Amino acid sequence: MAHGEGDPGVFTATALPGDPRLLPTVTNAFLGTRVFRDILHAAGVYSGAAGDTHRADVPSPLGLRMAAPGAHCPAQSFTLDTWTGTFSHTIQCPGYTATHQLYAHHSLVHLMAFSITVRRLDSSTHPVTVQLQSLFVPQSQDLDLTPGPGFQGAHYIYGQTLVPEVEGGPRPTVHMLWTPIPQSLTLGGEERERCWEFLAAVAGSEEEAKRSYSAGLALVAAGSLHRSHIRAWAALRRGCSVELDGPPALRQALHGCLYYLLSAVPPQDSPGVPFHGISPGGLSNGTRGEDYWGHVFWDQDTWVFPNILLLYPAAARAVLQYRLRTLEGARRNAQEQGYEGAKFPWESAATGREVCPEEIYGAQEIHVSGDVLMAFEQYYCTTQDQQLFREDGGWELVEAVAQYWCSRMEWSEEEQLYHIRGVMPPDEYHSQVDNSAFTNAVARRSLNFAAALARDLLLPVPEEWEDRARKIKVPFDEERKYHPEYDGYSPGEPVKQADVVLLGFPLMHPMSAEVRRNDLEMYEPVTDPAGPAMTWSMFAVGWLELKELQRARSQLGVWVENSDGSGAVNFLTGMGGFLQVILFGFTGFRITRSGLLFDPAFPDDITKLNISGVSYLGNKLGVTITREETRMEVTETCWDPPASALEAVLESGQRFPLREGQSISFPTAPGWIQRSPGRTP
Repeated sequence: MAHGEGDPGVFTATALPGDPRLLPTVTNAFLGTRVFRDILHAAGVYSGAAGDTHRADVPSPLGLRMAAPGAHCPAQSFTLDTWTGTFSHTIQCPGYTATHQLYAHHSLVHLMAFSITVRRLDSSTHPVTVQLQSLFVPQSQDLDLTPGPGFQGAHYIYGQTLVPEVEGGPRPTVHMLWTPIPQSLTLGGEERERCWEFLAAVAGSEEEAKRSYSAGLALVAAGSLHRSHIRAWAALRRGCSVELDGPPALRQALHGCLYYLLSAVPPQDSPGVPFHGISPGGLSNGTRGEDYWGHVFWDQDTWVFPNILLLYPAAARAVLQYRLRTLEGARRNAQEQGYEGAKFPWESAATGREVCPEEIYGAQEIHVSGDVLMAFEQYYCTTQDQQLFREDGGWELVEAVAQYWCSRMEWSEEEQLYHIRGVMPPDEYHSQVDNSAFTNAVARRSLNFAAALARDLLLPVPEEWEDRARKIKVPFDEERKYHPEYDGYSPGEPVKQADVVLLGFPLMHPMSAEVRRNDLEMYEPVTDPAGPAMTWSMFAVGWLELKELQRARSQLGVWVENSDGSGAVNFLTGMGGFLQVILFGFTGFRITRSGLLFDPAFPDDITKLNISGVSYLGNKLGVTITREETRMEVTETCWDPPASALEAVLESGQRFPLREGQSISFPTAPGWIQRSPGRTP
């Protein structure tokens, strides 16, 4: 879709893409659909056993098209407004306009709604009729659905998924209430304008479906259903605002990415609704055979999570709680492969058991457990939320992953180092390799974090964790001064996607600028240009680190998974990578145990970056960066638990206390934000 004239947050087109997979989606934390589609999905509702597990198709009464009877090719427009989280289709006919609006309610997460508004443009008095073309049939290939008694004018169906993910496991139940949809709507001769509103409530229990439907009806009666959604969505957007002064296409991509990413996370006031993870194609996609069937990968933890954490730590906590809820499944995975601790699945659905259809990935692409733990580490460093680790199961997960890594390593007498053999690295063109640089480096980071966290929690630190972290092999070529991807890698061998370049960021594996550059130079030309979109964002971050600004600028792109249009669409992983270029690349933000580092760098065509809601140690900061000046201000301070007082420290040694409501500025230069010694906020 083209962007709205002058507004990068509004996408408008006069025709829809030919490929229906590219249609916009409307999603909240629990429900999602693609516009004009006859199915929707509910979070955590999967059908099918093991590798056949996929999002269950729920029939959608929302997938209708509006048409003007007899009108000869009326003017049409289609708009996705990322400021209001609303999709609209408008038909302009002689004498009237008809507008169809569709949205997933942001705060009432079990509710989706659409409205049809017909407005007269002249003084005529003849009735105006629009047709509603619906594909809705209350049946599903994945659910055993039964009609129930109507409720407050709504139709009602309910039923269970057909096949559990694991034998004897639960089969989720879906309850749906919806406003009956007529074949046409008519604006009476005496009416100037009229709006009809339609609801669909979907939940795991009859009680919740009815409660959500009733709440929606009450808001319709008060004339504020859409307004209440816009208000909740706008509050989230305000708290997570990222703006840049630069090319319109880049600003548009930024708003599009924020829309899709923020649509995927829980709202601020829904603590009782469990979160079910983020899959590469989002909740709207993932039917059988589509967009990885709605499974959750490392994409969530490595590519999407850091952005959510920086802007919205409460939602980041919910993402981690998804992994905590699936820990028992991860323990079973490790046990079945003959190892200790917990091995998170390459593809995860509701239970944490491996649901990848192809065995090789689940058996060999084991770096995912370290990726999960890195998300926990980043969260801990950013929030110091000890409750998650002491009381809510976080420590048990950290300990289990550390145990897994220890049991997965073997001692090499020859090299006097620990090896991890027989893996597939992130570069999926290679399998059954020994000592993947990324896998071993992420295992080392897991063990170092587990030891440091144990000390913070005053728990005993197993000696083997630190010993193995010190002695695990991370391949390094002393002659060429670069990291071979694995034992026996030959320079020039093609690579599918970002792999070794991830050692620099996000892993922050210790290395000199020379080695960082050599890794980028070695792998950029041999990485498959048709590989996944998020790859190039990590090269961009690397070049920004080295202040190679134009090389970084050439690496930005996101919307579908692969450059040939195949793979996942509205590819959240690629969008997560793109946002990391802005939130971590342009700013130089790096999350460490001692502080939040910064070292800004922009390509030439970007002049200013403004982030309104950087969260750090219980504070919200507004950060504005230009080439010449950086400005920071604490805009909000949490009092329960009390936030840490902060200060900005430049590498030159200058210190600036960060106090709520007081803006500080300094010439743009590297430094860090840290706890202020001996000061309360």
